[in-house]
Amino acid sequence: MALPFLPGNSPHVHIGKERFHKSQHFNLSSGLPMLVGLEKPGIGGEPLVGQKIRSKYSVYPKGEGSDLPSWIAFDKQALCFEAYFRETVTISELETHRIRKCKIYFYLEDDTIQVVEPKWKNSGIHQGTLIHRHRIPLPPPSDDQFYNVLHFNINQDMVLYSRTFTVTNCDSFTKNFLTKLGVHLNEPAMMPDDPYSKHRQQLEGTMKPLRPYERRDTLKQFLDYDHKILRFYCFWDDTENMFGDPRELILHYYLADDTIEIFEVIPPNSGREHAPKFLCRSKVPKRSPVQMKLPGETTDRTVLNMVASKNQGQCFVLDSLNTGAVSEEFYRDSDLTVGGEVNIWGRRVVITDCDEFTKEYYRSKYGIEDFTPVQCKVPPAPKPSNPMPPYNGFGSEEDSLSSCQGLFPKPPRKDFQKFMEKDRYGLNSNVLNFHAKMMTSDPVDKERMFIISFYLSDDSMSMFEWPQRNSGVLGGKFLARRRVWKPGQKLFKSEPFEYFTAQDLYVGASVCVNGVNFQLLDADDYTLSYMEQHAEEFPRANTGNILSKLRSIPEGKQSEIRKFLSLSDPSNTGFIPYESF
Repeated sequence: MALPFLPGNSPHVHIGKERFHKSQHFNLSSGLPMLVGLEKPGIGGEPLVGQKIRSKYSVYPKGEGSDLPSWIAFDKQALCFEAYFRETVTISELETHRIRKCKIYFYLEDDTIQVVEPKWKNSGIHQGTLIHRHRIPLPPPSDDQFYNVLHFNINQDMVLYSRTFTVTNCDSFTKNFLTKLGVHLNEPAMMPDDPYSKHRQQLEGTMKPLRPYERRDTLKQFLDYDHKILRFYCFWDDTENMFGDPRELILHYYLADDTIEIFEVIPPNSGREHAPKFLCRSKVPKRSPVQMKLPGETTDRTVLNMVASKNQGQCFVLDSLNTGAVSEEFYRDSDLTVGGEVNIWGRRVVITDCDEFTKEYYRSKYGIEDFTPVQCKVPPAPKPSNPMPPYNGFGSEEDSLSSCQGLFPKPPRKDFQKFMEKDRYGLNSNVLNFHAKMMTSDPVDKERMFIISFYLSDDSMSMFEWPQRNSGVLGGKFLARRRVWKPGQKLFKSEPFEYFTAQDLYVGASVCVNGVNFQLLDADDYTLSYMEQHAEEFPRANTGNILSKLRSIPEGKQSEIRKFLSLSDPSNTGFIPYESF
């Protein structure tokens, strides 16, 4: 029993409702405001009485994914249809119409459509994307609606912007998708032939020979031997020609394409102008022709002219017997050996030697082990001696010699490495100091004592006289630091002078400096220690040499030495006085 229509007995329609907004008349589509008043719902988004709001997209996910929007459920999914349209041609006598094949893509996420025509080479018409991706309205009078997935089927016509497209077929994904939607697919239609495209294919077919050229695959050789070059050293004797002389050449053989490149080695002051290449990189024939052939004169096939009449025209046929084929042999890597000859366009070039990579290549591939170089070059004439003039007495010997070696004299070069090794470094002075006296019969000069310093960094020597009281001789510097000549040499001569070295100075030695004889009496501890540490440079300080000399003494002399040692050391302490020794 229904309740009477009285206040308080009828339920209110707005009970439990939360949205009471008024729908707006404009909405944004692709960033542009558009009027949507015809589809405007009522208050709170509810449709008005008798109002039917069309769905924005044609397909919605069903079942498990019903809550997902279509742009997520059908992301990157599109239906592909094969279609064509007929285009009338009015400006050509060869054709009246064209059949233009294209593909129609329907994107499920937003019901957009794109029409693409595959590009053909040299078609002469604009191809590619015919209709960009967007929602396409239906033809009038339903132009207020858009195409959706239910409008598509095969073997039917579709009007897109007043152009009729005939859908002939679709891919397997499209067939499965439409079948699941419940769409009954028609039978696929045949794609008609385009008469002009067929005519073009026939013309292109006549341009191709019935028996194509043999293909030579050189890619494998290029990949295996790219950047691998054989280098040979060659010799070309050009002395038979006027103003000719022997030439040295370097031959490069490229394993990637069997080409040869030659460079010429031009010695300095030869009078020849340097050329970039003696032979550019190319294949070299074994038998050079008398006359160079023009481009296209040598081919692998021969074309025969069968008919040459004005009525029938010309007819060309390939020569199946290859009667006009010219076989030409080129140099390969097996033809290049050390000691062999190469005909470089009429020039006899002899291979004299090769590098290590080339030797290893022939050793591993051909098993060749003999790579003896061929001596073809005339040994160079000995350089004439350049005698130096004798010393003139001005300055040092090296300074005077440098003035004879060029127009602009340069200071003599010193042994910088020896200077760095033997120069003073910390407590290591590298200076040998000896105590010496003058060897003379003069009673005054006998008592004069000297200190001789020898500098190992430059083999120079300096002398200092020890001052003595009441001797009547002033002490101080006796000889400034310089290199000292050995006695008995001519002053004005072309040969270099001999100077005193560190091996000439030892305890007991006699040294003549500027005509004055000195005897070395003693040396400081650093000098003796340095000589013992460098015994290979100072043989008189070598203990091994001293012991070998003692062992070589005769037996009679050895007994005399033992008797002397026993008398000098009666208590067997192992030491004897220096004076008695």
